[in-house]
Amino acid sequence: MRNLAVAVAVVGLAAAAPTASSGRTYLDHFQTLSTLATAVPASGAAAGDQNPYGVAVVPRSVGKLVKGHVLVSNFDGASNHQGTGSSIVDISPSGGAHVFAVVPRPTATKAVGLTTALVALRSGYVVVGSLPAPGGMSSAMKAGALTILDWNGHVAMTIKGGDIKGPWDMTAVDHGSNVVLFVTNVLNGTVKAGGKVVKKGTVVRIVLSIQNHHVSVVSNRVIATGFGEHTDPNALVVGPTGVGLGPNGTLYIADSNGSRIAAVANAMTRTSVLGGGGKTVSSGGSLNDPLGLAIAPGGDIITTNGSDGNAVETTPSGHQAVTKTLIINGGGDLFGLAIAPHQGGIYLVDDAGSGTAANSLQLLH
Repeated sequence: MRNLAVAVAVVGLAAAAPTASSGRTYLDHFQTLSTLATAVPASGAAAGDQNPYGVAVVPRSVGKLVKGHVLVSNFDGASNHQGTGSSIVDISPSGGAHVFAVVPRPTATKAVGLTTALVALRSGYVVVGSLPAPGGMSSAMKAGALTILDWNGHVAMTIKGGDIKGPWDMTAVDHGSNVVLFVTNVLNGTVKAGGKVVKKGTVVRIVLSIQNHHVSVVSNRVIATGFGEHTDPNALVVGPTGVGLGPNGTLYIADSNGSRIAAVANAMTRTSVLGGGGKTVSSGGSLNDPLGLAIAPGGDIITTNGSDGNAVETTPSGHQAVTKTLIINGGGDLFGLAIAPHQGGIYLVDDAGSGTAANSLQLLH
């Protein structure tokens, strides 16, 4: 795939509150949005896959993986039916792109539907979530799975059933041989409700052991529940999405249905289930269907909105410090994001766009 490398000025910047580390918010440092490459495979088994969702920066070179490259997962197949995409595309910072893996169906459902749940681990394993929806129909959505791929894109393990019910986004605490995954799930009674909001969305903590090129699940626990979720004719499903662990041990969740950021304290060690959709950190204001979420250096919470083209930086105390317009009239364009290495900006996907920016990986720098 060709290097698009198209740069545009970011449109709007609200007044920014200082952070303790630098006197400026993280978003305040960056003014340019560059298109790196399309995430649509041009050929192969998953040619035409689109609607990029997940974004993960590769932390270490091993096998086919190159340190600093970015992995992007596709939710739609070539038919543009949601919940049918199966490809993970590798994109270099200079814009080169190729397919890292085409994920086979992890369940009996005849679709894959790779979600925003995507992490690349230091060991070389890549974990990706799926929410299959044959024909792109909300009524056909199934629970999906977490697929663990090795460094060459081959399936090493599948985690399915139990608490895995529509894994929608994920973050990892990676200690090499020990990894903690936090996974948001959006299919707890959602399909049966037929469009009505049900407050059953969950956050699941999964501990993995990685020893001698073998992965095993050590523990699995629901640590939070009560997040609003519902089917949607345009978005397929709406529920708890982006997730990130703050330096204080608090897990932050983008509550898309409630247009808020929620928190789960002591997420690494919690033994009880926090109900009520967690504790509200911030709601309303510039938060407009927040989807992607990442923790900035210094601890602020970066979210991207599903209902407009804005990114919002919120402090752990709940102050919406800065709002930046990335895409004019960008409702439905933004989804997954990741902090670029060396505080070099933010990688994000443009799910819609036009021309060279359509279905692409972008860098705010």
